[in-house]
Amino acid sequence: MSFRYDEIGQRLKAFRLASGMSADEIARRIGISRTALYRFERGELAKIETLEKLAELLDVSIPTLLGVGIEYISSAVAYFERLRQLEEQAEHIVVLAGPLSYLLASERFDELLKQLLIESVAADIPDRERVMADINTILDILVERKATFRRRQPGVVNLISGIEIERLLRNGFVGKAQLPQDQQDQRRALAQAEIEYFAELISSGPIGVQIGVVRDALPQTGFQIFRQPDRKVMTLSPFRLGENPNVRVGVAMITSAQEALTLHEKAVKEMWGTALKGEAASAYLRSLMQSVKSSTAKPR
Repeated sequence: MSFRYDEIGQRLKAFRLASGMSADEIARRIGISRTALYRFERGELAKIETLEKLAELLDVSIPTLLGVGIEYISSAVAYFERLRQLEEQAEHIVVLAGPLSYLLASERFDELLKQLLIESVAADIPDRERVMADINTILDILVERKATFRRRQPGVVNLISGIEIERLLRNGFVGKAQLPQDQQDQRRALAQAEIEYFAELISSGPIGVQIGVVRDALPQTGFQIFRQPDRKVMTLSPFRLGENPNVRVGVAMITSAQEALTLHEKAVKEMWGTALKGEAASAYLRSLMQSVKSSTAKPR
């Protein structure tokens, strides 16, 4: 079996970031220099003994680190870093991930996201300081992801759920339940503004971006398919941004298995075939906005 050493290095970097340890600490604990660690992350060959030490220290299996079979990722930091790496080489991306795709979201949503992620973390969880540090790392990675996307402009097919969008409009962007009424109203207004942004995006039809609104329920576990020059890669993830975000609990998977790709591409084709597109999709989103706005309006 042949290995892609550049990708081993990418995985190594993702799990290093997820560990919360500095490069100096990791290098010291396995008995190498920081320079050597960075060389491994750039794809230079490392001894199997060194990889075994790194895998044990970073709490990742050797098969996952080597990319043998399915990568299993229990850290949102590592998962979003792997997404960033995959997007750097992708020519085309299919996205099904929550009511809205982060890559297509507005600058306003970026400004709100940190507050949502902090809200989603209970005040009494163990090691809360570490979780807050992870959130800052995730936000840094997301900034890089969006910058890469805008620079490279790969083609995107984004499937979004009308049911999830309606729920988002009713609840607003919230990271936890029972916000004060004035904050709930503000978050609903922000959700309305973001859906209006997507409606405009659909109407304007930017080159390379296709958005389909599915009126039926979509799978709860989001997935993305990346077409790269020499292969396709698929990710499945419980991690989500936006309404009721989750960047703490779950196991994401990354695979190039042909069966998994074939089945998910078939599902995408079926969903895309029934999805609303173009002006019909834009009008549908606006009708949802008007319906929810009318039903939640306060009586005078």
